[in-house]
Amino acid sequence: MKYLIAVFPNRIKAEEAYTALEKEELPMDRVSILGRGYKSADEFGFIDPKQQGIKGARLMAYWLVPFGFAAGYLFNVLTEIKLFGFSSEIGNHLLGGVFGAIAAAMGSIFVGGGVGLSVGSGDALPYRNRLNQGKYLIVVQGSESLTELGNKILRQFQPETIQRYEFLESN
Repeated sequence: MKYLIAVFPNRIKAEEAYTALEKEELPMDRVSILGRGYKSADEFGFIDPKQQGIKGARLMAYWLVPFGFAAGYLFNVLTEIKLFGFSSEIGNHLLGGVFGAIAAAMGSIFVGGGVGLSVGSGDALPYRNRLNQGKYLIVVQGSESLTELGNKILRQFQPETIQRYEFLESN
């Protein structure tokens, strides 16, 4: 599937461009306006970076916490550090494992969540930011010829930016 996304500074320019696409008889079920009063980023399907960050943190925690526990336990066994004087030898090893698991959980939150926020959203975050600034997007989705025709029409209205994307369909 190919996408063409144009950013317009205000509603009037976006509506003028949309009307021009209508006059050229583009299939309007393949054209969307995003912005205040129209579709939101969530309704259109832009990935929410916060959800991607949470997903990344959970995925990392799933693997890191057990390894952190094992590493903390093993570290305590090898170094024979007494964490608390009142606990037994096994108790100290288990506490070392718990501290290792806590460290691993923190790592998964900071690294997994941070990477999900910064990388996992792709170009969706800049488009969400533009919508939050009060700008409008026109998205044309379809074949190469449809997005090419949309590009030709939308360029006449001098959008702030216009970009084409191609997403491969997964089976």
